[in-house]
Amino acid sequence: MTLLGWIKSLTKSRKSRIMLGIDVVLLMLALLIALVGVNPSADLLDGIVQYLPALPYVLAAMIVTLKLTGATDIQVSTYDAAAIGLTAMVGMVIAGTSLVMSDLLGLLLPLSFHAFFGVIFFSLVVCSRAVILQIVLAIYRRSVSRCRVLIYGAGTTGAQLVSALRSHESIEPVAFVDDNKALQGMSVSRLPVYAPAKIAEVVESAKIDRVLLAVPSLSRPKQAKIAKRLEMMGLEVQMLPSFSQLIGDEALIDKLTPVAPRSFLGRAEVAHPLGDMRACYSGKSVLISGAGGSIGSELCRQVLDCQPSRLILLELSELGLYNIDMELRPLAEAAGLELVPVLGSATDARQVRRLLEKHEVQVVLHAAAYKHVPLVEANPLTGLVNNVFGTQTLGEQSAHAGVERFMLISSDKAVRPTNVMGASKRLAELVVHDLARRAKPGGTVFTMVRFGNVLGSSGSVIPLFQDQLSRGGPLTVTDPNVSRYFMTVQEAVQLVLQAGGLAKGGEVFVLDMGEPVSIMALARQVIEAAGYDVRDADNPDGDIEIEITGLRPGEKMTEELTLSGDLLGTKYPKIFATDEAGLSQIEIAGAMRMLREACVAHDEEMARQVVRRWVEGYGPQDTGGADVSAAESAS
Repeated sequence: MTLLGWIKSLTKSRKSRIMLGIDVVLLMLALLIALVGVNPSADLLDGIVQYLPALPYVLAAMIVTLKLTGATDIQVSTYDAAAIGLTAMVGMVIAGTSLVMSDLLGLLLPLSFHAFFGVIFFSLVVCSRAVILQIVLAIYRRSVSRCRVLIYGAGTTGAQLVSALRSHESIEPVAFVDDNKALQGMSVSRLPVYAPAKIAEVVESAKIDRVLLAVPSLSRPKQAKIAKRLEMMGLEVQMLPSFSQLIGDEALIDKLTPVAPRSFLGRAEVAHPLGDMRACYSGKSVLISGAGGSIGSELCRQVLDCQPSRLILLELSELGLYNIDMELRPLAEAAGLELVPVLGSATDARQVRRLLEKHEVQVVLHAAAYKHVPLVEANPLTGLVNNVFGTQTLGEQSAHAGVERFMLISSDKAVRPTNVMGASKRLAELVVHDLARRAKPGGTVFTMVRFGNVLGSSGSVIPLFQDQLSRGGPLTVTDPNVSRYFMTVQEAVQLVLQAGGLAKGGEVFVLDMGEPVSIMALARQVIEAAGYDVRDADNPDGDIEIEITGLRPGEKMTEELTLSGDLLGTKYPKIFATDEAGLSQIEIAGAMRMLREACVAHDEEMARQVVRRWVEGYGPQDTGGADVSAAESAS
C-alpha cells in the first residue's frame, strides 16, 4: 500500500489516536525545553527525575482536556483560529495542573517554569499541525495530478478563493487576471495579477487547466460573455457566486431561475373550467397521441382529471413517454384508472388497429406531429409522412374501430402556409375533413382545433430566449415587426377539450388567442424580467443585445387563424367555429396517392409540387423562418 493509500484508509478514531500520540510526545518535548529554559545550568536528568511525580497528573489533565474539547478530532486542513484557541486552552490547563501538583508535591519549581511549559506546548502543537498539513499535502501532490487554475478577478472574492484553495490537495491557484489596470502587475495573495490580454500567454506558460470566474459584481450576461470567450480558447471555465449571495444577503436565485413563460402573456391568464364537458371524457377509454410532447402531456393531465376509465399514451419518443408515464402513474393509481403507455407511431396502421380494438378506445386526441418549422423545412418528407399519413392512418383506423370522437390538434400555420410544416398540418386538416364527410350517421365524429403559439412549449421562443440569456446573449429575432398569437398550454388544452365536446363533425374550431404579440417586445420583456438591461444604441452599456437575423424560408410576418376570416360563435366565448371548404373524396385520394409516391421515391421536389397543388395559399418565400427566433414551435 502506498503512503497516500494508507492515509486515506485511516478511520476517524485512528487519526484521533495518532494526533493524541503526537501531542503526548510534544508534551514530553515541551517539558524538556521548559526545564532547560528555566535553568540552563542545572542537570537535565535531575530535573526530569524531580518532575516525574507530577508528570502523570499533567499527562492525564492534558488527555482529558483534549478529549473534552475534541482538539484531536480537528482535521489539519481546517485547523483555524478556533482550533488554535482550543490548543491555547489545553496549554493553560497543562500549566495550571503543573503548578498545582508542584505545590502539593513540594517540588519547589519556579512559577516561570509552569508558564513556560504551557506556552512551549501550545507553540509546538500549533507548529506541528502546520507541518503535518504540509506533509500530507506534499504526499497528495506527488500522488495526484493537480489542477492548475487561473482566477479571473483579483477582488475580495478572488482573494478569499485563493485562501481556500491553498489547502486543497488537488487544486493549485497560479495567478490572477483582472480588468482593473491599477491591479495589473501587482501581487494579490502572493499571486501575480495579469491583464486579460495576456490570458493566452499565461495559460501556455503556466500550463493552466481551468479558469475560475470570481467577479460576482458583474452581471451574469457579462460573466457569460467572458466565459464564452475563454471557452473558445479551449479552457474549462467555472463561475463563482459572491459570499453575500451564498449567505443570502444578495439575491441569487431570481436571476438563475427562468421566469415562468405565462408571465409574458401580456394579459391575464384565463381559466376555462370544463364543466359539463367533462362527461365527454369521464368513464371513457381515451387515447392521446404525442402524449409526451408539450401539448400532449398537458392533454394527459387534464383528461386524467376528468376520470376516464382508461388513458392510453401513444408516443414515439421513449424519453417523452417515460417522463409522462412516471408523472401520471401515481395519480392514475390513486384514482383507480388504467394507464397504458405505448411506444409507437401513429403511422403504424397495424399497431394502431390493435391498440384501438384491444383497449376499446372511444375518444382519440391526435396531438402527435413534427412542429418545428426549420427542422421540417430541412426534412420535408419525414414531416409530411408523420403529420399527414399519421393523421390519415389514425383517423381511418379510428373510423373502422368505431371510435366515438376524433380530434386533430392543428396550428395557425396551416392557414395559407409558407412552409412545409404548415402545409403538412393543412393537409392533415383536409384528411380529417374528408373523413368527417364520409363518416356514417352515428359513426365517428371527426373535428379539429386550430390555435397559435403556446408559451413555453418545447423549442418555442420563450425557452429559447431564456437559454440565449443564460449564455450572455444576444437574443435573436428575425424581424423587428414580426408578431405571433400566444396562449398558455393550460388555456389551450382547456379550450381543446371543450371544443371536443361541441363537435358535430367536420368543424374547424378556432381558439381566441387575444391580440398578436410583438416578438421584439417579448425579447425585451424576457431581458428585463431577468433583471438586466437591453443593450442598444440608446443604452450601449446594457447587458444583453437583441440581434435581428432576417426572415428565414417559410416565415410569415404575422399568422392567420382562418382562411375565410369568418368566425361563428359557440356557447363558449373563447371558442369559434369556421366553415372552410375541403377537397372532394377523389381529390383527397389523388393527393394522398401522389404524396405517397413522392415519399416512396424520396423525391422532395415532387412532394412540394403535391403540396403546392392541393394546399391553398402555399407559396414558400425566399426569406423567412419559423417562429421568430432561432427555433420555432408551436401549435
